[in-house]
Amino acid sequence: MAAVTISADARQDPRRWWALGALVASMLVLGFDMTILNVALPTMAARLGASTGEQQWMADAYVVVFAALMLPAGLLGDRFGRRRMLMAGLGIFLAGSLLGTLADDVSLVVVARAVMGMGGALVMPLAMAVLPALFEPGERTRAVGIVSAASALGAPLGPIIGGWLLDHFWWGSIFLINIPMAAIGIAACLFLLPETRDPASPRVDAVSTALTAAGLGGLIFGIIEAPGRGWGDPLVLGTLAGGAVSLTALVLRERRMTRPMLDLPLLRDRAFFLNAMAATLVMFVLSGLMFVLPQYLQAILGNDAFGTGLRMLPMMGGLLVAAKGAEPVVRRFGARAVISGGLVVLAFAAILGSRTGIDSGYGFTALWLSVAGLGFGFAVVPSMDSALGALPVERAGSGSGLLMTVRQVGSALGIALLGSLLAAAYTDRLDTEGLPGPAADAAGDSVVAAHGIAERMGVPGLVASADS
Repeated sequence: MAAVTISADARQDPRRWWALGALVASMLVLGFDMTILNVALPTMAARLGASTGEQQWMADAYVVVFAALMLPAGLLGDRFGRRRMLMAGLGIFLAGSLLGTLADDVSLVVVARAVMGMGGALVMPLAMAVLPALFEPGERTRAVGIVSAASALGAPLGPIIGGWLLDHFWWGSIFLINIPMAAIGIAACLFLLPETRDPASPRVDAVSTALTAAGLGGLIFGIIEAPGRGWGDPLVLGTLAGGAVSLTALVLRERRMTRPMLDLPLLRDRAFFLNAMAATLVMFVLSGLMFVLPQYLQAILGNDAFGTGLRMLPMMGGLLVAAKGAEPVVRRFGARAVISGGLVVLAFAAILGSRTGIDSGYGFTALWLSVAGLGFGFAVVPSMDSALGALPVERAGSGSGLLMTVRQVGSALGIALLGSLLAAAYTDRLDTEGLPGPAADAAGDSVVAAHGIAERMGVPGLVASADS
């Protein structure tokens, strides 16, 4: 068994709680980024003329790169030092954020998001990977809750701060807040976080990494492009088939390797597998919701970016309450019961959300958002803790990388599938009769575009059709 360069005695070092502060700063950065972009998408669509599909790419460019690089990121941390690679990830994330502040078209935003995804792929798994080495099982649930709450704290603050920036500055300023936060995270890691590594971990497999990127990218591309091109379009079918073939080849290759990058034996562990799938399901629902919700709050209810951020707080509040209360509830009822209950609550919230219409009012929306936050918190915190608890310490990097990868796959699929369903339903219901061809095509791109065309051409019926 390979040794990790931090001893068990370090788990009793009082500095471990200061080290946790470095992880909190890192997770705040990712929390900010996720929700700032979501609340900004309607504004960016109006300023850049982005269609629904292009908005999906702005969101999913980050997630696809994130998921594709998650596994090699865990191995890089195991091999070269988790603190070192965590700092490198924050630096890359900072560079991508800087590019985002300077971007002036959709393509540059997508590139900036992809660069940020590279940095995030290093930050997320390694922030979690050091927890088993720092904390005993009795403390680990609390530590996981704190790190998860840090990401959750960034989530509600992100839309509020980002909304204020959008109301007062250019849209690129939404990336600006990441820069000082990333710098603080780098400094905290440098001075507070102990180094851990597993020098015997396998080398990064470039072929497997490429197959992962091609597989996920092909599937996501096909799903996003299908509503506009049609599911029978040769390009859509080709990319979906190519993605499936790439992922199949990845699994077959990893099974034959002596030291695989994809730690498939971990998936045979029932505890790890079930908890990872629960966390993935939650990310599927929440990511899709976070993509669709700002469109409703801004384009249909007419809130500005700052108001949208404020109106998303009930979900974040429910999440924080559940994250804080998960530990004692798990002690009393057990992790399996709490996770199952959280998923049921989340499903109930999704049912309520599906009944939301233009006349529902914000009170109803706030109700099911609060319920969704509670379900998310009670499902994700104990499932993450239980999955991490099933990992041997020396496989913490690769194991947490696998865990976070499947979660991000769920996130990418949530944005792609629910966004595509939204685009297809919107296009089917939109009444563009009487509009010139170019105007009708532009109105079909997004609700924001339809509102703009209706205002310019004096067609109030188009607004009602788009909002329905």
